[in-house]
Parts: sequence; C-alpha cells; structure tokens
Amino acid sequence: MRVLVVEDHVRLADSVARVLRREGMAVDVVYDGTAALDRTTEVDYDVMVLDRDLPGLHGDDVCRQLMREPRRTRVLMLTAAGTLADRVAGLTIGADDYLPKPFAYPELVARIRALGRRSRTAVPPVLVHGDLMLDPARRLATRAGARLPLNPKELAVLEYLLTERGRVVSAEELLERVWDEAADPFTTTVKATMNRLRSKLGEPPVIETVPRAGYRI
Repeated sequence: MRVLVVEDHVRLADSVARVLRREGMAVDVVYDGTAALDRTTEVDYDVMVLDRDLPGLHGDDVCRQLMREPRRTRVLMLTAAGTLADRVAGLTIGADDYLPKPFAYPELVARIRALGRRSRTAVPPVLVHGDLMLDPARRLATRAGARLPLNPKELAVLEYLLTERGRVVSAEELLERVWDEAADPFTTTVKATMNRLRSKLGEPPVIETVPRAGYRI
C-alpha cells in the first residue's frame, strides 16, 4: 500500500510514517498542503493521511481538490477538532474517514488498511491462493499451515501480487507501489526481494516470472 502522510507537525508526521512502515506500507511524508497536491500529480496513492489544520493551503482545500480529480486515493482526515459538527464537515467535503487527535496508532493502522481495501476492487481482508494464506492486518503469511518468516517488504510484495489476482505486475510497478520515494529506480532491490520471497515460499513455486513483463501469482 502506498500512503502519503500530510502533517505540519514534523515529529508527529515522522512518527506516523515510522509506524506505517513497520506495517509494511510504502510511506511518503510532506508537511504542507501545496506539497501534498504536488505529490499526487506524481504518485497514485492508495491512502492520504491528511491533517485538516494545515498552514497555507488548508486540509479542506486539499481534500476538495482531490475530489475533482479522477484518482482512487482515499482520504483519512486527522484533526484536533473532534466534535460531531467537525466530523460531518470533514466527510461532507469528501474525506473517506475521520480520526480526531489524539489517536491510538493501532486504530490509525486499521483505518488505513480498511481504506486501502476500498481503493481497489473488492479486496478481501484475508488473501488466499491454494495453500498460501496472507492476513495483511496481522502481518501473517502461512503455507500449508506453516508460518512463513517474511520481513515487512516481502509481505508487502506478496500482498500486492495476491491482490492483483493473476495480473502481470512489472518490477517498475512494484517499485512504485511497495517502496517509497527514497527508492532508487535503477536498483536491483525488487529482484533481490523477489528472490528471497520465492525461497521462503518454497515448493512448488507460487510466483511466476513473465519474461520482459514482470511477475504474477
């Protein structure tokens, strides 16, 4: 899942990003509304975690602009104002969910995952392919009932391939959807991660390489 965190309090923004990255998400961070809109022209994010009370370009204006664009990005709005009227106002301008500050990180993660499922076509909460099972929320993958020792990036790659249901996914697409803006587009990290993932998945092979096209399950 590719997530953009928009929050002007730098320590909070960076803390949220660390938590989400530990959950296997690819996270970019910006600290104002103008930068947020600039990033959405470059990346098709699954979820935007948007502080409402941003300086300069207000979070409401960011949300309104997103709603005018044909993008699938879901918006989780954060704000210190948590009254019913505030929640209604945030949802009315186009936010998909609303979480008042202070919040618990497990709830934030759960809400982001729920929105991420909604940004794609009917993705179930638990992904199954033959004897392979992946529960993204619990960060748990098993094969034939045995737990697989996958690291967060391997889990994220596996999750993306499973959600694409047999569609061929290029290395470039994986780099964009599973890694963040710091990833080197010329790196071999996708190939290296795929090799480790295949080894841990065991036999018979689950991931197919399509020559000059990419990978699929």
